[in-house]
Amino acid sequence: MATTNDLKNGIVLNIDGQLWTVVEFQHVKPGKGGAFVRTKLKNVLSGKVVDRTFNAGTKVETATVDKRDMQFLYKDGADFVFMDSQSYDQVHVGAEVVGEAANFLLENQGATVAMHEGSPLYVELPASVELTIAYTEPGVQGDRATGGTKPARLETGYEIAVPLFLETGTKVKVDTRDGSYLGRVTG
Repeated sequence: MATTNDLKNGIVLNIDGQLWTVVEFQHVKPGKGGAFVRTKLKNVLSGKVVDRTFNAGTKVETATVDKRDMQFLYKDGADFVFMDSQSYDQVHVGAEVVGEAANFLLENQGATVAMHEGSPLYVELPASVELTIAYTEPGVQGDRATGGTKPARLETGYEIAVPLFLETGTKVKVDTRDGSYLGRVTG
């Protein structure tokens, strides 16, 4: 247990059986009446963001979220199997927990898996990953009607928009937050 005076960005609260991360908070002391804490909370599972106000000093239940560095090993049916980099324990994470991260996961790739009481909550990838283009149409010289981009399928099966000059087999850097092309990887 903690009070609203102990709130920090990134702390995870257990409110009505759901886990919420504190995105931002502000202590407000109006001239009249009691002080209060205005917070912006993000649901750990759904990603929904809500504003919530607490009276100052209110007790809030904190949840222990253990973020572990893991390595993605392989896909087993609908589950993704990760291995803890320190203990070498293998954890099965359901596809609904992996979510959009599945578009950028390759075998043996590192990721952070957030756990709460032994069950995985979400998978966090680095801000960008390097992937190879598995297939893209050859660029046609002078074709600028599409704004200079064309679809390309990555080795994970995910499709992104890339500049016309890129070819199949090129290694590219991709933003894992929105799936945008960041640049070509040379070397």
